[in-house]
Amino acid sequence: MSSVLVSELSLAELPMESWMSELPCALWDTPLYHLAIPGSHNAITYCLDMNDRSPVDLMQPDLLQKLDKYMKPLIRPFVYKWAITQEFTIKQQLDCGVRYCDLRIAHRPNDSSTDLYFYHGVYTTLTVQTVLMEIREWLDAHPKEVVILSFSHFLGLNQELHMLLLTTIRNAFTSKLCPKTEPLTLRNLWALGYQVIVSYEHTISSCHSELWPHIPYWWANKCKAEALIEEFEHRKQHGRPGGFFVTGINLTEDLKYICTHPTESLKDLVMSTYPTLLSWVKEQTPGSRVGSLNIIAGDFITESHFVPTVVTLNEKLLKWSS
Repeated sequence: MSSVLVSELSLAELPMESWMSELPCALWDTPLYHLAIPGSHNAITYCLDMNDRSPVDLMQPDLLQKLDKYMKPLIRPFVYKWAITQEFTIKQQLDCGVRYCDLRIAHRPNDSSTDLYFYHGVYTTLTVQTVLMEIREWLDAHPKEVVILSFSHFLGLNQELHMLLLTTIRNAFTSKLCPKTEPLTLRNLWALGYQVIVSYEHTISSCHSELWPHIPYWWANKCKAEALIEEFEHRKQHGRPGGFFVTGINLTEDLKYICTHPTESLKDLVMSTYPTLLSWVKEQTPGSRVGSLNIIAGDFITESHFVPTVVTLNEKLLKWSS
């Protein structure tokens, strides 16, 4: 690609629902783990079960579980306000340009069926199978887009349920599943028809060719944007992992923060800090060098031009190659 075309190109102007297929050919041979890729933290929290008969998930602190049991009408509104990290459906998120999905899988306690759900604070109403088929339908309509699905934080799954989940993944994506022997460039994936990279945070990933190992997730565990940025700047000095990795610009509230901001929600916190966080994101660079980033995941990803901001970082790779 000529430097003239590179200088005129703004990746922010690409249609976000098909930004991968519209990338300049100079990036088709760049490994996906050297591109800047927008991601969705806790991607399936738009369908949390608001029925008070649904239990809070078993990862919650004992105190919260006890309070929820005995003071449910008081506690539940707080749980919902701080557990929802995404408001748009998975297809809408993909349309907006998200290409990495953080999927946390659970089997509901005392459920006699083998149905699996997502969870964050409480469980979802949609099953894993339903959501994966929705992703499959979206991919069928967007044959040159590639998604990275990270299955992790398994709750209540025994070996039998893990194998059931693997079967569900295989049935949903069939020939679109990329085996972990393949070079991860767009040119190669397009040629072979692969559109789904599945990472799996469990030892069984080593036994199955279509399960990539767990993708490291940089989580700062901070409720202030400045503290989160400081933590990531410190980590960047030590170099990036070799393959995929996620920088999670999702803020984390603690009980103290929630109690001192009783009228707020997670969305209020996120929206108030996005200007600071996205200013920092704009300064980042993808690629293989020390200090470079890869997947950048956030909450409420349809807001504040989050996705175009991340995708546009790939222009920096074009400037190097021109």
